[in-house]
Amino acid sequence: MTIVGYARVSTREQTPAAQEAELRAAGAERVFVDHGESSRAADRPQWLACRDYLRPGDTLVFWALDRLAGSEVMAIEIVHDLVGQGVSIKSLTEPALSIDTSSPMGQAIVGIMAVFAQLRVDTIRENTRRGLAYARAQGRVGGRPTVMGSERIDAALRMKAQGQSNAHIATVLGVSTSSVRRALARAQSTPSS
Repeated sequence: MTIVGYARVSTREQTPAAQEAELRAAGAERVFVDHGESSRAADRPQWLACRDYLRPGDTLVFWALDRLAGSEVMAIEIVHDLVGQGVSIKSLTEPALSIDTSSPMGQAIVGIMAVFAQLRVDTIRENTRRGLAYARAQGRVGGRPTVMGSERIDAALRMKAQGQSNAHIATVLGVSTSSVRRALARAQSTPSS
C-alpha cells in the first residue's frame, strides 16, 4: 500500500514546488509532475506514468481535482477507472474527496466535486471573455501582435498574384504558412479604398 502523489501546473513558467511539498507532507512516497500540460489532455506524460505506477491498495493524493481532470466527465471517468483498479483517492484541498471511493456515496460526491470544478473553470472562462469584450469596446485589443505587418502583407499579396504558394511565401517572409493564409484572407476580405 503506497501513497502516490500527482501534481500539475498549467504553464512551464509556473512551479509545482508548493504542490509537491504538500503531497510529500501528506505521505506521498513518489510524486509525478506534469509541467505545462492541459488538464483536458488525457495523454499527459507524467499522468500516464502515474497511472501505470499505481497498484491495487495504493492511494493517489493530489492537490485539487482540477489538477487531475479538466471536465466533470473526465473526472468521473478517472475516478471510475481508479476505483475499478482498487486505488483510493485523496484531495488535499477538497476534504470530501478523501472518502471511500469504492462506495456509491463516495462516487457521487466525487461527481459533485467534478461539477463544481468545471463550474469554476467555466466561470473563469466567461469572466475572461467578458473582460476581453469590454477591452475591445474601449478600443484595446489584446493578444499577440501579428508577424504579418503591412510590408509583409504587401509582399505576400504580390507573390500570391504571381501564383506563388502560401508555403513558398511563408518561407520567403520567414513566417508560418498559417500566418500567410490568415493575412491573405484578411487582406482579400477587406475592401480597398
